[in-house]
Amino acid sequence: MSRPASPTRAIRALAVMELRLTARRGENVLVTLVIPAAVLLFFATVGIVPGIAGRPVDFLLPGSLALAVIASGLVNLGIATAYERNYGVLKRLGSSPLPRWGLIAAKILAVLMLEIVQVALLMSVATFVLDWAPAASFAVGLFIVALLLGTVTFAGLGLLLAGTLRAEATLAIANGLFLVFLMVGGIVLPVDHLPAPLAALATVLPAAALSDAFRAALGGAAAPGLPLFILAAWGVFSATLAVRTFRWE
Repeated sequence: MSRPASPTRAIRALAVMELRLTARRGENVLVTLVIPAAVLLFFATVGIVPGIAGRPVDFLLPGSLALAVIASGLVNLGIATAYERNYGVLKRLGSSPLPRWGLIAAKILAVLMLEIVQVALLMSVATFVLDWAPAASFAVGLFIVALLLGTVTFAGLGLLLAGTLRAEATLAIANGLFLVFLMVGGIVLPVDHLPAPLAALATVLPAAALSDAFRAALGGAAAPGLPLFILAAWGVFSATLAVRTFRWE
């Protein structure tokens, strides 16, 4: 009898399987790859976004990157995990030699791998279709920090929904939040162009913070301190609550 695979190898194998399952679901490909790229192309070419100084792509690319992270962590991970829990898949996986923390690690790793594909796709579209080029002040380290904090935040929110609600409720709420963040997250419309109550709400939401952090990393004039603080606070809140409330069956 062969020995069980090491946790590292098992996590990597499960993460690859998660990516394969995502690629087989047409709705996942639509929300994680097609919609962020379509949002970037449409709003960058029609010229209807108000209040943007400079080229639209410079404002819209960071927002589209934020939308991609939201789609991967909140929508894709949250809904898929909710249905795995509903069908008893998590219960079976939880009885495998891989510890439960390893299952979560594999899912987060799969989200990060998917986000690498999303970033490459969106930056390629911006570069080759919209004639975008990174600024000389492009801060790679800040970009990676923003990506990791955004992943923890929205994956935490997705797992919080998946581990506490029925699959149908998670499906509805995750898609609803996706639309809310698209409208008020500073993704296609500057937050300061929203009505005052919505603008006040948007400034404390993680979507706008992630958009602003990406803009700062890509060479924008905004200071990254406050957006990163908001993202970190949301990340600690969502991840901690998800861990404490998650039910495997």
